[in-house]
Order: sequence, then structure tokens, then C-alpha cells
Amino acid sequence: MSIYFAAFVVLLLSYLLGCLNGAVITSHFVIRDDVRSHGSGNAGLTNFYRTYGARYAALVIVCDMGKTAASVLIGGHIFATLFGDWTLGALLGGAGAVVGHIFPVFYGFKGGKGILAGGMLLIMLDWRIALVAWGLFLLLSILTRYVSLGSVAATASFPITGFFVYDHNVTYTILSVFIAVLVIYSHRANIQRLLSGTESKFQRHKKDDKGDENKN
Repeated sequence: MSIYFAAFVVLLLSYLLGCLNGAVITSHFVIRDDVRSHGSGNAGLTNFYRTYGARYAALVIVCDMGKTAASVLIGGHIFATLFGDWTLGALLGGAGAVVGHIFPVFYGFKGGKGILAGGMLLIMLDWRIALVAWGLFLLLSILTRYVSLGSVAATASFPITGFFVYDHNVTYTILSVFIAVLVIYSHRANIQRLLSGTESKFQRHKKDDKGDENKN
């Protein structure tokens, strides 16, 4: 099997897995609704939480991170077996999952923004890359309460950190840049709102607040 055909197979399989959007699946089958008809219209965790609260958010996280883990493992295994390069296969699998998450063929190419999928990819690639990205995400999101700012900063760090972790490997860097650009591009509306000062800050879901008040 040629490396190009193997890459095609990995990208196709991981793309189809990536199309299984956790927010859409959970809102449709569990809540009997469509998360994309609420709030920002985005099929991601943030809009899901703002719309429905934390009750089913774990299902979204498990689905979106799980499909990425499966994609990375499939890609990594195929490339490690055939070409002795687990990292290349993992990056291809992760890239396919992110593309599928953002542009899912099952849901009219209207998906999420790739943060959970991308975040899981980093965890599986290298702890140092994940530490920098997740650290930036948590720090900026907590300090500013802008989840989008933390997401963009974390994503931008990926190809930079990866460039040094993988000893300036050009192929890995190109794939990392592709994934980062795609995720940042999906946040273009958020970036515009951040620059104009109109971006919404993260806050607890109102139903959760009411629930706490009822308990007191």
C-alpha cells in the first residue's frame, strides 16, 4: 500500500468519525431538539451548555473527544504498521476528525469549531504540546471568561510547540498548521466580536443557577 493511499484511507475514516457530532447527537436523541437552532447556531460544547446547561454536557465531551481518540488510534496504528511513523498517522487521523467535526456531511456541513476534537488530538500526540495548549486555554478562559480567546490562543500554540517538540519536522508542522488554521478560521466570527468588544463572556447556565437557588 502506498503512503498516499494509506493517507487517503485514514483521512476518509477519520473524517466520517469526526462527522459524529456530540452536540447534535445528544440534543437530537436525548433532548429531542437541535442545538443548532439556538444561540449562536453552532454545534459545539459552548453553545450546547449555554442552551441546555451541564446536565448532558458530559455526553458531548465523551462523544467528541472519543471520536478523535478513535481517529488518532486508527491513523497511528495504520502508519506505524506500514511505515513506522505513528505520529504522521495520528496527525492525519486528527486532521480528518477535526475537518469532520467542523464540516460534517451528516449534518449539512454545519458542525462545531473543533476545540474538543483538537484538544484530544494534542493530548494523544504529546503531553508537552497538550500542556501548553490546555494551559493557555484554561488560563485565558478563566481570567477573561472568553472561551473563544482561550480556544484561539491554545490552537495557535499547537504548530509552534509541535515544531520544537518534533525537532523541526516539516511534514508534521504543515499538518499542524493546517489543523490550527482550520480551527482558528472556524472562530472568525468570535475573533471579530473580540476585536469589537461584543463577544459574550462565559457564564453559568440560568437553569443551573435556578437549581442551586432551589437547593438553598
